[in-house]
Amino acid sequence: MFGKRADGAAQATPPKFAPIEPAKPAAAPVAPPPAAAAPAASATAAPAGTLDPARVAKAVRAPTQSAPPPGPVNDGRTEEYYRTKASIYNALIETIDLGQLAALDQRTARDEIRDIVNEIIAIKQVIVSVAEQEQLLNDIVNDVLGYGPLEPLLARDDIADIMVNGANAVFIEVGGKVTKTPIRFRDNQQLMNICQRIVSQVGRRVDESSPICDARLPDGSRVNVIVPPLALDGPTLTIRKFKKDKLRMKDLVGFGAISEPAGKVLGIIGAARCNVLISGGTGSGKTTLLNCLTGYIAPDERVITCEDAAELQLQQPHVVRLETRPPNLEGQGAVHMRDLVKNCLRMRPERIIVGEVRGPEAFDLLQAMNTGHDGSMGTLHANSPREGLSRMESMITMGGFSLPTKTIREMIVGSIDVVIQAARLRDGSRKITHITEVLGLEGDVIVTQDLIVFEMDGEDANGKIIGKHRSTGIARPKFWDRARYYGLEKELAEALDAADV
Repeated sequence: MFGKRADGAAQATPPKFAPIEPAKPAAAPVAPPPAAAAPAASATAAPAGTLDPARVAKAVRAPTQSAPPPGPVNDGRTEEYYRTKASIYNALIETIDLGQLAALDQRTARDEIRDIVNEIIAIKQVIVSVAEQEQLLNDIVNDVLGYGPLEPLLARDDIADIMVNGANAVFIEVGGKVTKTPIRFRDNQQLMNICQRIVSQVGRRVDESSPICDARLPDGSRVNVIVPPLALDGPTLTIRKFKKDKLRMKDLVGFGAISEPAGKVLGIIGAARCNVLISGGTGSGKTTLLNCLTGYIAPDERVITCEDAAELQLQQPHVVRLETRPPNLEGQGAVHMRDLVKNCLRMRPERIIVGEVRGPEAFDLLQAMNTGHDGSMGTLHANSPREGLSRMESMITMGGFSLPTKTIREMIVGSIDVVIQAARLRDGSRKITHITEVLGLEGDVIVTQDLIVFEMDGEDANGKIIGKHRSTGIARPKFWDRARYYGLEKELAEALDAADV
């Protein structure tokens, strides 16, 4: 099938991944041992119609002497390993037909590549153990069909963020702590190819003329790419990973992000269709909390989500997902968040969920919340509930709306019922620090009251912050009548009574 297959019949199944057209690395190929190479090549020749041995032998011809290997890399892959991999990879690319490879489904393509790589290893007489050969096979297959060196990181469920700062610097966040990994790319061109592969899957592009791009992986993980000339040290890739198992409120309780009574209060807020604003800093868990709150939406409600890069994971059957679109090469065709939110109002939504409010769409979201779309939700970046409300006001003002300050604040008070504050603490843990009600206006000042707050009591010997979620003693919050309307006032009273004061 790859240039020399006699039957030449490519499967019609469309590929999940198109192979990367690689750039040749500068590393020198690894020399085969001086033992009889010709008989070995003859003995390990592929079956007729599969591969031309002469072509493979020509592709893998290497110098008779290799450079001495430098010191080992921390993950067990030595410099010698990387040179061997580069040599075999180059021979593979010269042997296969990328066009025919793209016509195969992913599983068949992986099997074909593994077979050819095994033949190349035999012809080159590379001496490796079974485990090392399997590692080499997996790495090369990932380079051609997958996300290259990122594949083992994407397979781990304990990683929250992957940060690639050029070809030789890959960092991960595990348990709230950022550490550097020994993983590296062959060169910046390989990293650039992988970035282009990721963004092309969602119909976007990244290059010198459009060097910034937001995208997502098939599992919903959020991706940001910025490339030269804006990124001076090579392409920079940031991936915010999602866990394979969707988190529920009980999981947040188990992690210590929220107490069990406070979690029940949040569940009632979601089920009683309160309008919610989730505030927090970068990496504080806003989207995770929003996903958990949507778990309390009734299955018969029509929910419409608006996001820059679709990452919400709603489980309800009646969900419409909308996503913004960047401009094309001519600078035309952009669809902004405000366009999506305005269009939502014509789609008979019962709830509107905005992944992140960051501009003039705040005005349209407030209007939706105040015109019969109860239970709408959104997130924004702010360090406290009051700062979150001030940011909403600022975004509306920056959108060019010539409204008096008091009118904007009246809109905010009439639209938002609850502000939930998420934070990432200095020990790396994520906590819900405030559940705050919006009460009304006194003069020109928005009045709020905290229902539950997280109070730090210190830290343990390992540097972990110790604290508790405590109730402020409010027995009948403002949304009590709304909870009673949905028959949830008893559960709300029990949850508030159970919270520590």
